[in-house]
Amino acid sequence: MFQEERLAAILEHLKRNKRIEVEQVCELLSISRDTARRDIIKLEERGCIIRTRGGAVLPTISKEMPNYGQRLQKETTSKQMIGHVAASLLHDDDYIYMDSSTTVRYVGEYMKTKRNVIVTNSIDMAGMLAERNLARIQLLGGLLDNNQRMIYGSRAIEMLSDYHFDKAFLGTCGLSMNGLTTDFEEETYLIRQVIRNADQVIILADHSKFGKTMFHRVAGLEDIDFIVTDREPDTDWQRHVNEIGVEIIIANKRGAP
Repeated sequence: MFQEERLAAILEHLKRNKRIEVEQVCELLSISRDTARRDIIKLEERGCIIRTRGGAVLPTISKEMPNYGQRLQKETTSKQMIGHVAASLLHDDDYIYMDSSTTVRYVGEYMKTKRNVIVTNSIDMAGMLAERNLARIQLLGGLLDNNQRMIYGSRAIEMLSDYHFDKAFLGTCGLSMNGLTTDFEEETYLIRQVIRNADQVIILADHSKFGKTMFHRVAGLEDIDFIVTDREPDTDWQRHVNEIGVEIIIANKRGAP
């Protein structure tokens, strides 16, 4: 077996089992301890694993932060399903916050309600809703992040403090049992203000976000009301959210566009 094949096998084992010992590598691949150690070192050099005493684990912090265009291309079908179902939670005359998430974008595309007021920090969301002319739009002011196409900063947070929302639709970079996380610290403060000012907080997250942890913690699961996703989470997740009163809505069980 070539080294690249061995490395792929080690990573596959880690994805299933979270941890691997040197002895397990030897047994799994029928190789010597020296070869197993070299393979583990190679994976660590590539940033794929973290070496531990006698073995290796997968990194617990995700460092992936694609730009807006790249995010828009990922899990498109799942995002459409989630957005379609989330839009059904809207009512006429709701005051709403919608963030710059590419999943939340589909809530705006599928909304059918009337006389809504929508506050957003997304220049793409504001532009798309303006073209449809279905709601009154208030775009936050502040600093523009060119890569993520969103407004942030102290001015945006100051404006948010003057608003109160019936519902807030938020995406997330990572969703673990410890809560919502992001890789962009400035976004953390803005989202916390939104959560404080919303009667109902709805998180939109496809299956790839579950179990992922980014650098900055935004809020705990106890701070949200609904999670709309595309797949049933595992039993540990369901037990945990039931204990804290968060409802999970599975998009493919509610219908899709």
